[in-house]
Amino acid sequence: MKTTTDQQLQAIVSQPQRPLASLSVIAIRAGEIVYEQQFGDRFIPTTAAVGLPANADTLFRIASVSKMVTALGVMRLVEQGKLALDTDISRYLGYTLRNPYYPDVAITLRMLLSHTSSLRDDGGYNFPANTSLQSVLQASEKNAVSALIWARPDASNKNYAPGKYFSYVNLNWGVIGAVMESVSGKRFDVLMQELIFQPLQISGSFHPENLSPAELNNLATLYRKQKNDVWDTAGAWQPQVDDYHQQGVPKRPYLATYQPGWNATLFSPQGGLRISARGLSRMMQMLMREGELDGVRLLQPASVRTLLTPQWRYDAALQNGDDYQGMFQSWALGFQVFTDISAAHHGDRLTPPVMPGGHGFTGVGHLGFAYGLESGFVFDPQTRNGMIYLIGGTGADPDKNTGEYSSLSIWQEQIMTALAAQLR
Repeated sequence: MKTTTDQQLQAIVSQPQRPLASLSVIAIRAGEIVYEQQFGDRFIPTTAAVGLPANADTLFRIASVSKMVTALGVMRLVEQGKLALDTDISRYLGYTLRNPYYPDVAITLRMLLSHTSSLRDDGGYNFPANTSLQSVLQASEKNAVSALIWARPDASNKNYAPGKYFSYVNLNWGVIGAVMESVSGKRFDVLMQELIFQPLQISGSFHPENLSPAELNNLATLYRKQKNDVWDTAGAWQPQVDDYHQQGVPKRPYLATYQPGWNATLFSPQGGLRISARGLSRMMQMLMREGELDGVRLLQPASVRTLLTPQWRYDAALQNGDDYQGMFQSWALGFQVFTDISAAHHGDRLTPPVMPGGHGFTGVGHLGFAYGLESGFVFDPQTRNGMIYLIGGTGADPDKNTGEYSSLSIWQEQIMTALAAQLR
């Protein structure tokens, strides 16, 4: 008997040695949704046998796929004439921002969006409400702080100057958020509602406090079967984040006096978006249609092409970046470019060579990993085929469940292989 996509995905979610807490998926062929399904529970109580099932409206904290959505907001402000991709961002921030080891090179949004800014995450990328981002970034001398957050020359002779070297960095997005706040005069989370979610009629927010009661009820708690750094596949699911079914959403008293541009890391532009797979599918369809959806033009076609145009390609001979164990081969502006590089447990291949032409699925998009969640948003702008998956928690250690032909996890490989069958 032929196995259906439903059966394939249910089997992946229910694997005894590496179960998943929940899963929401969508496949889009030629610009239209051809498959959509959810599995598992968005909330798993410890005192009852039955949880709350995931459904089409379930929101997930999608981790780094948030970066791609933030990039859409940047491009809207570029179209409005408030930002330019190649302007020194000091102009927008109101203070001079330089890597103290490369003081003559201006830092631009293009560099931030393509992970070539020379910033690093070693000093952190989320800072307390009473800490200004300026105080973190603006080093007046080569001190301990600047040594952590800025790339500096070393014995390798690599060129780490802004614009020259790729290093995947979350802090870039806190700076991007501060730039967006500074030119708009609005908090990042409020601004993104106006720029993206409201025009596309999407439920979502960069902080759960902004969600309605109905949306909060449909927010997935993220889980791991890990306690005190020990994984136990046979043990109970341990909530990691967004466990609001048992406790209320924490309030943020600092918002009453928050000044836009002060510290946008409070809103996690790099990973804090709560949104459903269906909400993400509307963004994907908008991009597939070169910026328009349901009669609403969010972006001009030229802006979409700019976002998706590669800015960096890994070159081992030139030593021009950190490929993150093969995961990152090419990058556009807030979007990863998937090139189908493959080796054992290495590369950016998304599926086996199952697509017409004998290659894996290629395209653009973003991946996410945090708090047990694994997420993916990938599409081919030419064929207008795409896949979205949101995993609400892993029951085994991802580091010990790596993919067979890529740097992804085995779950991601299996899920995208099942979804790809809907695209042929």
